[in-house]
Amino acid sequence: MFFFLIALLIVAIIVMLAFLAPKRYEVRRSVIIDRPHSGVFDYLKYIKNQDHWSPWKNKDPNVKQEYFGIDGEVGFIARWEGNSDIGSGEQEITEIVQNDRIEAELRFFRPWKSTSRAITKVENLGKMQTKVTWGFSGVNKFPSNIFMLFYNMDKAAGKDFEEGLNNLKALLEKV
Repeated sequence: MFFFLIALLIVAIIVMLAFLAPKRYEVRRSVIIDRPHSGVFDYLKYIKNQDHWSPWKNKDPNVKQEYFGIDGEVGFIARWEGNSDIGSGEQEITEIVQNDRIEAELRFFRPWKSTSRAITKVENLGKMQTKVTWGFSGVNKFPSNIFMLFYNMDKAAGKDFEEGLNNLKALLEKV
């Protein structure tokens, strides 16, 4: 009877944690780039250009990459297989709204399976300035959502997004 009560208590705690845990996540960061809006957008719509500014490329310079389709068009897929810092997965362009945003589906295979929606949005600020917002969002499924009670996705991934946007700014402003 004692073991039954302990097991029941453990199940109750897990259910309570799952109920309280966040069901969604979203990470977004922005930067202002001193370059014309259309040029910034045209650069960003090509996924292969991320190799020049993405923080994850620096975490594994030997990452194996494959590409399928035509870069800069809906349906283009960039697949990667990297070290433990970047894992493996693929990114597929799902929508391009000219001079507004590029949306993609991120499918992670390792270190854990998940799917996220990525967005890169550009906004014309006039005076040769462009605001770029880069981020991703998704759903925390049970039981992994319990882990999110103890892990701050925004803080952890946000640093990488900030680094990437700063790299992008430096790259595009020196051109």
